[in-house]
Amino acid sequence: MKRINEYKKLFGVEKDIELKALKSSYRHLIKEWHPDKFQEGDPLRKEAALNSRKIIDGYHFLVSIAPETKAANLEEFTNTITNIGIADFQHKGMLLEITYLDGSTYEFFGVTRSIYIKMINSDKLNRFARRTIYPKYLYRKSKQMLEHA
Repeated sequence: MKRINEYKKLFGVEKDIELKALKSSYRHLIKEWHPDKFQEGDPLRKEAALNSRKIIDGYHFLVSIAPETKAANLEEFTNTITNIGIADFQHKGMLLEITYLDGSTYEFFGVTRSIYIKMINSDKLNRFARRTIYPKYLYRKSKQMLEHA
């Protein structure tokens, strides 16, 4: 949640993420902090390189959790959580990362340690996740394993 709030603050997003406003803010910030804007040897060039990387990462992250993106990918997410079993999961801080048997990985934000402990101790992992994790926590698709032909 800290990461989400940090990126929202960077882009000036109050509550809901609107892709059009986010894109406009991104363009403004990247123009301001693009490393090519600074001469070689300028002390701000190194800072600009770091800031531009943070801006790019933040933009992609916020796009991935935006309501429009989630709506566009809802069918794929629903298929994954309904039909594909859980292969592995990890919990770090308030982030639960679940990898499915098809290779896709989703991150769920705000999952407490007590919920994670209950998940570990559940005898029906998929059922527990469908009832307790999926409907209650903000999520994003974090990666997809490449399928080899």
